[in-house]
Amino acid sequence: MENTSMLAERLPWEQPWWRPARGQRATFSYLIAIHILSLIGLILFPIPSGSVFIVALSLLLLGGLGTSVCYHRVLAHRTARLNPVVEQILIFFTVFNGSGSPIQWTANHRHHHAKADTIDDVSSPRFGGFWWAHLRWLYQWPQSDPKRWSPDLMIHRYLVWSALQPVVVGGAVVLGLIIFGWEGFFWVGPIRLMYALHMQCFVNSLLHLSPNAPEHTDSSRNIWWLGPLQLTAWGENWHRNHHRNPNTARFGWTRWQVDVGWYFLMFLEKLRLVEGVKRPKPLRPERRSVRAAVRPERGRDLSSPREAREGARVG
Repeated sequence: MENTSMLAERLPWEQPWWRPARGQRATFSYLIAIHILSLIGLILFPIPSGSVFIVALSLLLLGGLGTSVCYHRVLAHRTARLNPVVEQILIFFTVFNGSGSPIQWTANHRHHHAKADTIDDVSSPRFGGFWWAHLRWLYQWPQSDPKRWSPDLMIHRYLVWSALQPVVVGGAVVLGLIIFGWEGFFWVGPIRLMYALHMQCFVNSLLHLSPNAPEHTDSSRNIWWLGPLQLTAWGENWHRNHHRNPNTARFGWTRWQVDVGWYFLMFLEKLRLVEGVKRPKPLRPERRSVRAAVRPERGRDLSSPREAREGARVG
């Protein structure tokens, strides 16, 4: 069981990168496999055919929406309530995109917000550096305990995905092979999964990489050029906005801050497939004081387990 107090004692980022934590060998093997297979695929099939590219891109787009809208805004922060059918469809494409089960993803993310920019923020680059925050924490430290961080999701419609995850990810790898042959195997499988992985990992690493930020202050950043690379997850790149006010479903706060997930929620709202969408309240401009700049909006932050349980009862 994960014990945050042990992180500062063991300093796992000081271990060799190739040594996974106990119980994390499967994750380590998966990461190694998709990177090796992606390299082979890019050598053998550097430019995919149009049909293969369209399928791979479509799955990336659906998976990006699932991660940004369903996992992040709806489940982790409870800033909206999706129609149950829409929610399950988005969860499927998110798992198919290699993002993991909804329960574990939510637990990791709420843990991150609760311990942000401290030694107990396991996915922060502040102490472990870029590569620790980008990939290594995934296999060199136990994942956050769902019973502690996402107890409101410990029900059948979410638990089932923890059991189905290996089957769904395996299907993602072989789908292209069945339909398109080896070109499809590499592009619909490992190459797509690797791209999705790194675009999501940049949120933990690059968007928190602020070496000059004083300790215990907000290290999150907005980086405009990362957004287009994230495709339908464009909006996650406004990460400083999100950390300033995690209680809103909108990450882009100005007209020029593109937020695809927010547009998708507005579309679903018109179709009456989502309700309870939390909109941002006006915030005072950031001041010179770092402490004032990172103070979040007053109110419930559903990244904490207690507030999540209350939010689940309300929803």
